[in-house]
Amino acid sequence: MRHVPAGGPGPYRLVLLLHGAGGSARQGLDLLLPLADAYRLLLLAPQASASTWDLIAEGYGPDVARIDALLTGTFAAYPVDGVALGGFSDGASYALSLGLTNGDLVDAVLAFSPGFAAPLVTRGRPRLFVSHGTDDRVLPVDMCSRRLVPRLHALGYPAEYAEFTGGHEVPAEIRQRAVDWLVGAAHRRTPT
Repeated sequence: MRHVPAGGPGPYRLVLLLHGAGGSARQGLDLLLPLADAYRLLLLAPQASASTWDLIAEGYGPDVARIDALLTGTFAAYPVDGVALGGFSDGASYALSLGLTNGDLVDAVLAFSPGFAAPLVTRGRPRLFVSHGTDDRVLPVDMCSRRLVPRLHALGYPAEYAEFTGGHEVPAEIRQRAVDWLVGAAHRRTPT
């Protein structure tokens, strides 16, 4: 699925959004859809080939190929200024893993309630935004983000971390904070 922001031609900030396990491309798109037009975000949301992303099931495969094709088509059709990956739950773990592997293309990752990161190799230094609910019963914060974020910091990744009171969800204020961070990061990297 794709959403092109209203308000004229780009360039656009491209955000590829990945749904959680058992979810849909529409759920991925909905993560940032309410903010897309105001922030000129070109949103892409693929559907996993199975109930979750290939890395979680058996390693990189058909989902990476589908994402590569989607990105290639988007770069040919739209002017893009910056690429971010984002996702929720399993989609957040996949976004982190792909983002760290492809840090030469991806400059930011938005990870909402991730379980882990498993890059094949690491390239570049994408900026990271990680959020997690303190009452998450699906991917408990103590076992996931509270371990993951310090490891990312130790590896030298700039990671913004936002905990919130709540469960396995992405509250509106966290979405807003993530997009403000993303847009602010883009402005900081643009020469004046």
